[in-house]
Amino acid sequence: MSVFLSYIFLGLSLAAPIGPVNAAQLDKGIRKGFLHAWIFGLGAVAADAIYMMVVYLGVVRFLDTPFMQTFLWLFGCFVLTYTGIESLLKAGQIETDSKRRDDSHFKSFLSGFFMSISNPLTILFWLGIYGSVLAKTASSYGTSQLALYSTAILIGILTWDITMASVASGFRRMLTAKLLTAISLFSGLSLIAFGFYFGLQAVKVLVQ
Repeated sequence: MSVFLSYIFLGLSLAAPIGPVNAAQLDKGIRKGFLHAWIFGLGAVAADAIYMMVVYLGVVRFLDTPFMQTFLWLFGCFVLTYTGIESLLKAGQIETDSKRRDDSHFKSFLSGFFMSISNPLTILFWLGIYGSVLAKTASSYGTSQLALYSTAILIGILTWDITMASVASGFRRMLTAKLLTAISLFSGLSLIAFGFYFGLQAVKVLVQ
């Protein structure tokens, strides 16, 4: 049980660093409330699960070509820049509960999914971290334990998802409209900055 709990903590640690997905989830929670932020996070977790499966099946060698790396960086650049601009345009539109009920939860799920799955850093992250976890687990506990401890990692990530959604919706209740708008603007700008960074990485791969 202690080993299982340690892998849950590993999942928490993997999800905690603030990046484009966490920034977008905060913005989603501030503008639309807990449920949209939580479902957005579920979309990102679904993308994480897919990458874990990709690493597990050994498909990562196909992602190591310059063409795929360039494509992934550019796709990530587009998704983040688009989302950031959308966040800036809607920064002053902190929605009421009645408006939130008309929004599509499926759209929030897809937003989280595509933002995470189009993030090359997520690919590199799971390739490096989860790949080493697989190797360690297989050597220490045998392949029969891989599914169990991989599930523990996902539980940790889901726990962080709930935490982020709660924090974001809590900010919404506690802060003034002007401050919420400022946070939304900052979130949008950070997403655009991440997008430009991804674009720069694509250029670097092209000129190598």
